[in-house]
Amino acid sequence: MSFEYAGATVEIVDAATILAAARVNPVELLRRATFPAPVRRATLTVSSADSPSGPRHVFVAEIRTNDDDVPQRERIRAVVLGNDPVGTLLAKRIAAGDPVTTKIVDGVGAAAVAAYKKLGLDRPSGPAAEREPGAAVLADAAAGVQAAVTYDQAGSVVRLRAEVPRDDVQPAHLEAMVKLTLQAVAELLGPEAGEQPLAGRRYVVSRETIPRVATTTQTVTLDQVGGLADVVAELRQIAVSFRHPEAMARWGARRPQGILMYGPPGTGKTMLSRALANEIGADFREIRTPEILDKWLGGSERNIKQIFRDARRYRVPTLILFDEFDSIISYAGSGGDAASQAINAVAGIFKQEMNDLIEANPNVIVVATTNFPHRVDDSLIRSGRFDVKISVPKPDEVSRAEIFRKMIAQLAAVHEEPGFTMFADGIDLAELGRLSHGMTGADIKEILRRVQLAKAMQDARTGGLVEPISQQDLVASVNDLLGPR
Repeated sequence: MSFEYAGATVEIVDAATILAAARVNPVELLRRATFPAPVRRATLTVSSADSPSGPRHVFVAEIRTNDDDVPQRERIRAVVLGNDPVGTLLAKRIAAGDPVTTKIVDGVGAAAVAAYKKLGLDRPSGPAAEREPGAAVLADAAAGVQAAVTYDQAGSVVRLRAEVPRDDVQPAHLEAMVKLTLQAVAELLGPEAGEQPLAGRRYVVSRETIPRVATTTQTVTLDQVGGLADVVAELRQIAVSFRHPEAMARWGARRPQGILMYGPPGTGKTMLSRALANEIGADFREIRTPEILDKWLGGSERNIKQIFRDARRYRVPTLILFDEFDSIISYAGSGGDAASQAINAVAGIFKQEMNDLIEANPNVIVVATTNFPHRVDDSLIRSGRFDVKISVPKPDEVSRAEIFRKMIAQLAAVHEEPGFTMFADGIDLAELGRLSHGMTGADIKEILRRVQLAKAMQDARTGGLVEPISQQDLVASVNDLLGPR
């Protein structure tokens, strides 16, 4: 969707996906956007939170007219030193560690700050300064969004916060919050900026691909899946069909109700199922063998019926995963023993229940994963029950390099901070992809875990005197995991 606001062109890329992803991880928007002075930075974060009235989507915008990335001492020094030749000379001496020059300049700066405060010159000017610290409200009546607005004591930070019940949230709410954020920016620019203060600017609102929180199996997104471009593309299409039932109805189209993913162990089938659920914004329900198979006569049949009975009652989008599908309902053959009869009975009930599940509850999608597709009877996974069958292979050399890249980028985004670098420059991803022949994504994750553990133990022993993870460290870990050759 796109719209015009305050002279700027705004494009929101797949708002439904942003809202779905925010159910799992906070989604940061507008981080790279630039605005006219005095606005330094504006961000909009969409997240999910529980409240006594139920789960809610939380929209928080923060607009700054100062630069928090520059320490106050550095800003004072910049003012005191200026750009003249003397200031340049003094700056060079400070950079060289001259203690006398540093003390003199900092002393002058402290005196200047004290004088500014005494004269009242430290107070901000412009529209933000005219507001008393406290709260106000900005609202978009059309979307029904009300954002509480708070200002800090200095008037340099403005925050907007709005909440919408999760079951009611729509792309229109995100659009409204973006407009309210830009409205707050325009107010900070003041009347002198004119009626179109953002004229000529273009803002693209899309989710950040690398969340700055530690990713778990439960919170993984399709953006973070590396090395399976074709598989990810197909799952994205399925997610789009799930999130837009009105388009499906308009064309009389039927989205897939069942997906079978098969491939070697460790290739990420369960992770992909989780990522698909998060892409859709669906609850995740995993069914394992002990939940179905029962040693008592008739127990297994009752269990599978109950699982589907519950599925027909779900009122929110839900992905049901039958992990290790072959162990749950693979045919034991034509034997007359009780075990074979029980498994065959479960398989028969499963087929019956899948026949009309999507008509009974369009909120549900079923995913089954297996390492041994040949053990699953063809009648169970025919089209109409499992419409999509996806092979998840071991990654090739290029894909392994991509998995390394995404995993390293995620670790750096979460753990690196000023003064701490986790990975050294010059990491050769192509070499890592070549050396890790035959490995899966699970193996690559283990390679990084071992290197992280080794560095942490070294840090514990030396008190922090540890070099960043290097190419040599990663190569050694790859060879260690491969073992003798």
